[in-house]
Amino acid sequence: MQTQSRALFLAMFLTIPFVLYASSTGAEAWVRYGIPLAMGGCCLLGYISLIKDRNASGSPDLARKFIAEATFFSAAICALVSVWCVLSWTNAPDDMRLFYPFTLAMGSLTTIYTLSTIRLAAILNIIIGIVPMTIILLLSGDPLAWSAASSLIMATTFLYRLITQQNDQFVRLLVLQHDMRELAHTDPLTGLFNRRVLAEHLENQIAVEDHERAFTVALIDLDGFKPINDQFGHAVGDQLLIEVARRLHVACGDNGIVARIGGDEFAVLLSPDSAISISACADHMLASLVTPCMIQGHDIRVRASVGIASWPRDGMTANSLLEAADKQLYAVKNTGSQTPVQMPAQLNAVRPSAA
Repeated sequence: MQTQSRALFLAMFLTIPFVLYASSTGAEAWVRYGIPLAMGGCCLLGYISLIKDRNASGSPDLARKFIAEATFFSAAICALVSVWCVLSWTNAPDDMRLFYPFTLAMGSLTTIYTLSTIRLAAILNIIIGIVPMTIILLLSGDPLAWSAASSLIMATTFLYRLITQQNDQFVRLLVLQHDMRELAHTDPLTGLFNRRVLAEHLENQIAVEDHERAFTVALIDLDGFKPINDQFGHAVGDQLLIEVARRLHVACGDNGIVARIGGDEFAVLLSPDSAISISACADHMLASLVTPCMIQGHDIRVRASVGIASWPRDGMTANSLLEAADKQLYAVKNTGSQTPVQMPAQLNAVRPSAA
């Protein structure tokens, strides 16, 4: 639509000489020359604005700016064209009058179709551009004008229906694309990032190659999770995973990202600017899990083990970093304790709350 809008503004600007030539000789100078020149100025400003912002899809802010500008400029130009056509029609000889509704209809309908994915802009162009001239034609008492008005009403009605259906389909398509992206990048149960996104962030961070700015990746495994599923059922187990994910996400905050990479295994990637130090990473994450989780009336504690790797000390690639963190994680599991700089893993105690 951005490309079409640029072409539309340019085409409308190039038609201004013909508009000046076709202006009614009976109209005042400001109608014959002032309004067409103002129309040309708006078209040129709109075209230049869209040339400067070539990629509205680059960010939501650019998209909002494009939508606002397209709506404003199209409505302003449509208002000028509508005023010019109405006043020219009023002052034109009888045999020339139908030229102006025809010109207005072609320009307005083309603009409305171009802006069909911006419903507000399209409706404004219908109201400003088509309705005034249609009313004048209906009130003129001329059967030929009535026929032209009927054609305008019919064409506009079908176009409005097309715009409404196309807009609804467009919104559904955007929602579907959004859902597909979410499925591709997030874990459907917890809403955290998935393994794929974690790997992408790791690769991007490594690509910076600033050895003075180390970063940390931590693997967190919930020990004793299977007995919880066996005792309370998978529904409780799922809710427990969701609560653990929430706590890890809060504990990480703006210091990095949290991902779920397996059934009961999570990963935390701390950025080089993280306020959480490498030595305190395990303590910080485990501390968020100390408080028992209240799941469907059950007071549940979980035991967690953490394995940590730091770039570039423990590995230069994403795979080597994850392997190093995984080795430390299973070393912790085998010994039953964290490394000296980290807090001991929480004891596994699962008990139902008192009735």
